[in-house]
Amino acid sequence: MAAMKRPKMVVLGGAVVLALLLLEAFAGWTYVLVVSVGMLSVGLILRLISREFRLFWWRPDRKDLVAIGLLYLAVVGANRLAFVGFTTDNMLGLFLSYAVVGLLLLGVVGPVVYTVWWRSRPLRSLGVGLHEWRPTVLLGLVFAAVQFSLTLWGYDLPEPVDWIPLLLMSLTVGMFESIFFRGFIQNRLEEAFGPVAGIGSAAVLYGLYHFGYGMGAEEVLSLTGLGVVYAVAFSTTSNILVLWPLLTPLGSLFNNLETGDIELPWASMAGFGQVLIAMGVVLWLGHRHAARRDGSKPIVEPIEKPIGTGLGDRTLVGAETRR
Repeated sequence: MAAMKRPKMVVLGGAVVLALLLLEAFAGWTYVLVVSVGMLSVGLILRLISREFRLFWWRPDRKDLVAIGLLYLAVVGANRLAFVGFTTDNMLGLFLSYAVVGLLLLGVVGPVVYTVWWRSRPLRSLGVGLHEWRPTVLLGLVFAAVQFSLTLWGYDLPEPVDWIPLLLMSLTVGMFESIFFRGFIQNRLEEAFGPVAGIGSAAVLYGLYHFGYGMGAEEVLSLTGLGVVYAVAFSTTSNILVLWPLLTPLGSLFNNLETGDIELPWASMAGFGQVLIAMGVVLWLGHRHAARRDGSKPIVEPIEKPIGTGLGDRTLVGAETRR
């Protein structure tokens, strides 16, 4: 599979760039259909390049699926309470429900605690780390440049007091979405059902999640198509740095500026800044815990063991170890 990495990154990276460019030509159902068919075609191309690349399989982990379901419903519920229940008439309640409970506690703390403490997995399984950092940085810059050229290039920005708070909010929301939807939900679903079903399901969940904001069906549909693009972008290197802090925050900032639905006071920067810092602290604590845990384990040597999959593949790497 190592020989497959570079061709996969090139093919998927090119598909993401094309999908971003098509945002100017299509919208709604048309964009979702075009992008979905296009990404499935890309998967078939990768399957032809390497016979070891599979599109589907069936290895569900019940604990993962339950954790995804519970945290997802809780996040959507917190958003719904914030934007439909409290609304802007109660800014404190809105901020606590949305940013503190939804983004921080449920969206970041929940997946990190479940992954690192409960399942004893590394942060890398959430897409957090320096793995594949060179292609990640390169692809992240390319994707962001395309996004910027389509949205903010030549855009007449309002006064700094009007857009800088939105930028900080976009960075905070972008961090949450990258960890929750890509590192947590998408990675777990891809491991369970393969890249096509994993990416597709994660994109649909991403789109439906916006019902929590009180958005209509048309907006949710458009965001589902964009969710496919972001999901494929993440799958290029499985590192959230390919999306954050450039690609997704830039798109969110532009959308907020265009719609003009959100007006944040300058003081809101303190709140979102604290939430963003808290997210970083949680990730740091998770990294320390994983490092201590792995450092205390005896040195093991992996053994490759062929096992049947029932899907036509001859072997997989077994999980047995020996001292």
